[in-house]
Amino acid sequence: MDERLHHPFDTPRERLYLPFLSGFYTNFAQPFGWLGFRLAIGVPLLIEGWNKIIAPMALSGFVESMGFHPGWFFSPLMAVVNFFGAILIILGLWTRPAALANGIMLLVTLWYHVANPYGDAFLTQAGIEYLTANPDLLTAAGQAHLLPDGGAGFLNSAVGVQLKAEYASLFWAAGACIIAALGGGWYSLDRRFRKEF
Repeated sequence: MDERLHHPFDTPRERLYLPFLSGFYTNFAQPFGWLGFRLAIGVPLLIEGWNKIIAPMALSGFVESMGFHPGWFFSPLMAVVNFFGAILIILGLWTRPAALANGIMLLVTLWYHVANPYGDAFLTQAGIEYLTANPDLLTAAGQAHLLPDGGAGFLNSAVGVQLKAEYASLFWAAGACIIAALGGGWYSLDRRFRKEF
């Protein structure tokens, strides 16, 4: 019997308004949708992880400021989990532990963004004075947006940097945790082995 018929997302044919779509959902939409979701989580993590892999000690001070000591251990650990975990998620190999490790790291990232907002001003008063004295550094539209409020709207508006950082961390953390719960799916290397985590 086809393993795909027993996926947790499957809807029994008799419950579908259009039962003839059952095969499409089971054999195409769900397997390829899950592969696409793994790629949507894994590829950005891989790109982020690459920056950490090429400079594994760069975040030592940062992780220590968050309470993870010693930084010389946790900074490279974060780089390895991020980069190699992303590769494993993309390939669907040891998917659950790789996704869980990334999910935990991303939940810490989410906590950090929520607990340490960027602040109310993108520019300091000195920066505003400098830009006012040198108006050719920004376009007119940019000056109108940044100078009156020091960039607070840029940081904290409904489309501001603060919310985008929180939403990105939430999406990646939730995605990694969902992958950790459900595994690699039909198109994964885990599926080719007799056992998986």
